[in-house]
Amino acid sequence: MVEHNLVFSFFLIFTGAAVLASVALYTRQPLLVAYIVLGAILGPYGYSLIQDTSLLSDISHIGIIFLLFLLGLDMQPSHLVHMLKKATLVAIFSAVIFMAIGYGVGIAFGYTQTEAVIIGVALMFSSTIIGIKLLPTTVLHHKHTGELVVGLLLLQDVIAILVLLFLNSGDNGESQLISFLRTAIALPLIIAGALVFVRYILLPLIHRFDRFHEYIFLVAIGWCLGLAELAQLVGLSAEIGAFIAGVSVATSPIAQYIATSLKPLRDFFLILFFFSIGASFNLTLVGEILMPALILTALVLVLKPIVFRFLLQKISENNQLAWEVGFRLGQISEFSLLIAYMATASAMIGQEASHVIQATAILTFLLSTYLVIFNFPNPIAISDKLRRD
Repeated sequence: MVEHNLVFSFFLIFTGAAVLASVALYTRQPLLVAYIVLGAILGPYGYSLIQDTSLLSDISHIGIIFLLFLLGLDMQPSHLVHMLKKATLVAIFSAVIFMAIGYGVGIAFGYTQTEAVIIGVALMFSSTIIGIKLLPTTVLHHKHTGELVVGLLLLQDVIAILVLLFLNSGDNGESQLISFLRTAIALPLIIAGALVFVRYILLPLIHRFDRFHEYIFLVAIGWCLGLAELAQLVGLSAEIGAFIAGVSVATSPIAQYIATSLKPLRDFFLILFFFSIGASFNLTLVGEILMPALILTALVLVLKPIVFRFLLQKISENNQLAWEVGFRLGQISEFSLLIAYMATASAMIGQEASHVIQATAILTFLLSTYLVIFNFPNPIAISDKLRRD
C-alpha cells in the first residue's frame, strides 16, 4: 500500500509538474512557480490528493544535498578560501541587519520575544537553491559574481548550521556548549579526513576503473551521501558534509564528469523539494498571517539588494556587480523553513509565527525569481538576450 501511494504520488507530482511547467513556459513564468503552486493544489490543504507530505519532504532533502555536492565540485579550495575571507564581514553585518528587521516586525505584530527572534533569524539567510540555480554555469564557474554569491551563501549556511545546532541542543547550557565544541573539533577533522581519503583511496579507485561509467556514478553518490551522513552524525548538517565531499574531489579531472552526470538526479529531487514547500503550507491561516508576511516580503525584496550593494561597495566591489549580487540574494532561505519547522516542533514558536516565516519564504522565492530572470543572465530566462546556460 505504501509503495502504491508513493508511485501514485510521484505520478501526480511529475505529471502535474509537466502540465503546469508547460503552462508556465507559455505564459513566461518561472518553473519554480509551477512546482510550488502544484504542491498547494495537490497537498493536504488543497485537494488532498497527496495527504502525507513528510516522506516526500525527506526525499526532496536529498536534492539539496546533491546541490551542495555539485557546488563543491565546482570550487577550487584555494579560490574558496580567498573568497570566504573577503566575504565574511559582509555576511556577518547583513545577518545582523536582517535579524534586527525581522525582530522589529515580529514585535510590532505582537509576537513573543522568542517568536520575534526566530522570525529575525529566518530573515538572515538567502536561498542556496535559488541563488545557485539562477546562476549561469559560466558565471558560477569562472566569474567574480559567481564567486561572491557562492561565498556569501556558504558563510550564511555556516551561520544557519550554528542556529540549527542551538535548536537541536538540550535545555541546559552545558549540553549546548558540548554540542558546539564537538562541532568545532569535528569540522576540521572531517575536512582533513576527506582530503586524505580522496587522495589515497577514492581517486586511485576511480582512475583504475574509469572505463566503467556506472562505477564512477555509484562511487560519486556513495561518497556524497556517506560524508553527508558522517557530518550529520557529529552535529553538522548533511549539506555541509556533501559540500566538503564535493570540494575534496574538485581538483581532480573527473570532477566535471561527475557534476554533469548528477545534474539530472539533482533536478529530480529539487522538483520534489519545491512541491513539498507548497504542499506543507496551511492555507487556512492565510488571513491571520497575510499582513506580517507581506510586510516582511516587501522589506526583504527592497532592502536585501540595498544592504548587499552598500556592504559590497565597502569591500571595493563595483556598483553594478554589487547590485546584481544583492538581487540574486534577495530572498530568504530553505534554511529559514527548516528553522521554522524545528522551532515549532520544540514549542519555541506557535503555528502562526511559523507560517509567517513559511509564507515569507514562498513569496520571496517567487518574487525574487521574477526579479532575477527578467533582469540578469540566468539559465531559465524568458528573453533570449538574458538566457545563459
